[in-house]
Amino acid sequence: MQHEVTGKQPLLDRKGHILEEGWSRRPLWKYERERIKSNALRIKEWDYYAIMSHEHNRCFCVTFSDLGFAGLFAIAYVDMATGKVVQTDAIMPLTLGKLGLPPHSGDHSVAWKNSTLRIAYSRREERRRLLFAAPDLLLPDGRRGLDADITLVQPPDLESLNIATSWEKKRTAFYLNEKVNCMSASGTVRLGDDILELKPHEAYGVLDWGRGRWTYKNRWYWASASGRLEDRKFGLNLGYGFTDRTPASENAIIFDNRIHKLDEVVFSIPKDSYLKDWTITDNDGRCSLTFSPTVDRQSHINLLLVKSIQHQVFGYFSGTVVLDDGTKLAIDRFPGFAEDVYNRY
Repeated sequence: MQHEVTGKQPLLDRKGHILEEGWSRRPLWKYERERIKSNALRIKEWDYYAIMSHEHNRCFCVTFSDLGFAGLFAIAYVDMATGKVVQTDAIMPLTLGKLGLPPHSGDHSVAWKNSTLRIAYSRREERRRLLFAAPDLLLPDGRRGLDADITLVQPPDLESLNIATSWEKKRTAFYLNEKVNCMSASGTVRLGDDILELKPHEAYGVLDWGRGRWTYKNRWYWASASGRLEDRKFGLNLGYGFTDRTPASENAIIFDNRIHKLDEVVFSIPKDSYLKDWTITDNDGRCSLTFSPTVDRQSHINLLLVKSIQHQVFGYFSGTVVLDDGTKLAIDRFPGFAEDVYNRY
């Protein structure tokens, strides 16, 4: 369990199998699309950002994805204080990898727009700039329009959680993922005619960078949080249910820019409501959390061969976690999100 990869290498061999499965503190695997043993309809590539303002109890989520059979783009605004969420999204059919989603590292830029939304990402050294807008989005309080210009900073010493795993029944189906927590965020968001200012000491972002060739049906659980605790950067990345995790899980505590690796976790979600308290525990006694939801960002799509049921729930984490050296950290109403997602496509 928990095999840590330490050397840079290609992700796949000539047969489409992962050369060395496991996890790492840096993006060490080189993703080469041409080595994937699949047609372009099955290859999935995505960059998802969530930016949380602790001071204002707001979250902004941006999705830019190429799922092969279609591109999916979305902008969501979550008001955790009132328990309201609004979203706008768009679909572009048969993108087949043509959207130009970027590699792990290096300077890059990508953009897409239509009549209802526009999204642009760029990276220059340690700074990531996100521009996204939905001019006609009706906000929960009646204001109309959202327009954001946000910069995230990923300093060189900030470790990220990387994982490369495959499916037991189909080893050419794989999942390559990087979660970058605790990036300080600054910039402005226009909500209607008002400007919300984000400041680095109170606003933080997470990047979910993923590439893969999945099996047809999957269900996963994921929880994430980023901010400050004891005046140092603190974050959580917890998840399971996706691929064969025998080589490694993607569970970690982030504290003072360093990954503290956990083994396996379990989410206990009330069967009658996603808005009741969840519990999240691990098998080594290092994670004991209660997640108190405030809003469920949910969607349900069923189009014959394509089905997706998603519950991304925003709320607050409380409890304790234990670092690698045995230090116990107490958490009290730390904002973040947890999700339960089923996809068939």
